[in-house]
Amino acid sequence: MTNEKLSESEESTRNFLTYLPLFDTFNFEDLDVLAKHMSYVHLKKGEFLFTEGDKGNFMGFVVHGVLEVLKRNENGEDVVIARLTRGNSIGEMSIIDKSTRSATVVCVQPATMITLTDKGFDILTAKAPHLAIKLIQKTARLLSLNMRRTSSKLADLLHKDKFI
Repeated sequence: MTNEKLSESEESTRNFLTYLPLFDTFNFEDLDVLAKHMSYVHLKKGEFLFTEGDKGNFMGFVVHGVLEVLKRNENGEDVVIARLTRGNSIGEMSIIDKSTRSATVVCVQPATMITLTDKGFDILTAKAPHLAIKLIQKTARLLSLNMRRTSSKLADLLHKDKFI
């Protein structure tokens, strides 16, 4: 990789990355490279990051603020299935499986996020495969932890339904 100076936006992105636990094992040079392929966005209360069924073409990491993940139930009502705060990620599945969004995400407190598009990830993979692998490993760990939590919640719900 080259030692090009970061733009003001890239510097801001790198600085935001330092606040996220996911990136705590990345060194400063790695964060510079990542920042060139990522960007940050600010969301206002009530603003949608994406809606269920949208084409998934980016993943995001919450720097600060609160977002809610909504899933439409069989009655057509949106149900909050998760709250996202600092350090949480969203949209990882779309980078991996190229599918549409499986839920809606809305901002409930002003938020700042770091985003990585699928194109940015492809460029990162080509230019700095070691960083892409490290990012995928960390993201896979997050997905695994999320799946374990979801499985536990599902088991609890099924257990309660069985005894009602």
